Amino acid sequence: MTYPPPGGTPDPYQPQQPYGQQPPSYDPTAPYGQDPYAQPSSGAPSSGQPYGQQPPYGAPSSGQPYGAPSSGQPYGAPSSGGPGYGQPYQQPYQPVGAPTNTMAILSLVFAFVFPIAGIIMGHVAKKQMRTTGESGDGLATAGLWLSYIFTALGALWCAGVVVLAIVGGTSTSP
Repeated sequence: MTYPPPGGTPDPYQPQQPYGQQPPSYDPTAPYGQDPYAQPSSGAPSSGQPYGQQPPYGAPSSGQPYGAPSSGQPYGAPSSGGPGYGQPYQQPYQPVGAPTNTMAILSLVFAFVFPIAGIIMGHVAKKQMRTTGESGDGLATAGLWLSYIFTALGALWCAGVVVLAIVGGTSTSP
């Protein structure tokens, strides 16, 4: 990012510093592990730790209490008086629930294709859901109801065909 010279016309296509703040200067000679944007100091690390060593997890990096701003905050961090970055992006809330039993889904599908298989799968799904705690009880129930109805309709159709065959085969002609 380039900044216009003082008193010059700012470039309208470059982001501007809010509220007249100056950006921190980059120090390419900063030792590895230190913030290259940190303000220059007397040469000793600001946290009181030797070079290259980190404080233990959970311990403050300096003698300041938790949450207090340190001198090595990058520009724009909420503690530096800049505009801040806000909260980091988080995934939207997704409710965590039990997965749907696969046999319950198959019971509903097979109710239309092969109802006897739908009956078997519906009963297996109900037993699995009692033991595993999966969801899909409504699907299994619907699959069972439809399977029983279609099986009954199929049985009535077969009985009707048999009756028509018997009545049609025994007709007498004069």
